[in-house]
Amino acid sequence: MKKIILMLGVVALISFNSSAQNGSSDTRKDLKIGIKGGLNLSNVYDTKSENYDANAKFGFVAGGFLAIPLGQYLGFHPELLFSQKGCRAEGTILGIDYEYTRTSNFIDVPLLIAFKPTAQLALVAGPQYSYLLKQKDEIKSGTFTDEQVTEFDNDDLRRNTLSFLGGIDINLNNLVLGARVGWDITDNNGDGTTRDPRYKNVWYQATIGFAF
Repeated sequence: MKKIILMLGVVALISFNSSAQNGSSDTRKDLKIGIKGGLNLSNVYDTKSENYDANAKFGFVAGGFLAIPLGQYLGFHPELLFSQKGCRAEGTILGIDYEYTRTSNFIDVPLLIAFKPTAQLALVAGPQYSYLLKQKDEIKSGTFTDEQVTEFDNDDLRRNTLSFLGGIDINLNNLVLGARVGWDITDNNGDGTTRDPRYKNVWYQATIGFAF
C-alpha cells in the first residue's frame, strides 16, 4: 500500500507541474460535490493483549464527498463512504495449517477540516464516525472452508465507533487523488462481555475521485 501511495504521489507531482504550467484556475473558493473509490489496506490490534497478532488485508472503499469552502485556505470536507476493513491470520492447530480472514463492512462518515495552501493541494484531518454493517469471518484449512456472517443483533460488539484520520488530496482540475491514514479511537467491546479480541482498526487508504 505504501508503494501505491508513493506512486500516487509521483503521478500527482507530475500532474501538478503540468497543471501549473498550463495555468489552471484556482477553485479553492468553489463548492464541490464528488464521488470517489479506491482501496483500504487495514489491520487490527488488540487493545488488551500483546499476544494478538494479525496481518493486513485489502478492502474496497467508495462513496461521495463535499468540499465546502471556508475562505480561500480552509474548507470543510465531509464524506460518506462504504468501507471494508479487517485482517488476516495464519497458523497451525494440531499440525494442520489454517488461514483466517475477517472482513468488516462499515459506513464511514469522515468530517474533515482542509488546509489548502495551493489550488492543487489540500491537507485534511479530523474525526470519523463509523457504523458496522456486518462482519464476515472465514477459515480455510486444506479443502475445508467455514464462513460465518454476523449481523450483530446484540450488544456484545460495538457497532458505532469513533476514529481519527489525516491525509492529503491532490486536485487536478476535476480529478482528485487522495491518500489517508486512520485509526479507531474506540474499540469493539460493546457491553464488556464479548470474547473476541477487543480490537481497533487501523488503515491506509488510496482513492481516485471526480469532483463536479
